[in-house]
Amino acid sequence: MSDEEVLAFLDEERTVVCATNGRDGWPHLMPLWYVVREGELWSWTYAKSQKVRNLERDGRATLQVEAGTEYQVLRGVMFKCDVEIVRDTEQVAALGLEIYTRYTGVEAPDALDDSVRDMVMAQAGKRVALHFAERERTSWDHRKLASGVY
Repeated sequence: MSDEEVLAFLDEERTVVCATNGRDGWPHLMPLWYVVREGELWSWTYAKSQKVRNLERDGRATLQVEAGTEYQVLRGVMFKCDVEIVRDTEQVAALGLEIYTRYTGVEAPDALDDSVRDMVMAQAGKRVALHFAERERTSWDHRKLASGVY
């Protein structure tokens, strides 16, 4: 997929699977909600989560977003990333509001219901923001196979 196709795909989809390296050597896979900022994925999670502990030891992750239920329509993108863990509560809260804006379909964080805003603000102190800085990307779109356009 082209850069534009990847961005459009990421805008359509809703869940990224994040793989971190566990201390026992096994990959740790977890789904996350995300937003795209300047072409890079951002997410938030609880600071005490296993994925954060893994990232504190090894700041690398592999991300995958995929779609399709039949071979001829499978598509997706995989990113190898360096991960920055952001702990500043204001930045975490702003990201949380941005994520909930995207997933509730409202136009702007100011349009979020007060109960959602309150929930995000209450959780921000317990969470971290994850900035996934892309190192390498692989994408696929099996819909292009039949057309011969890759």
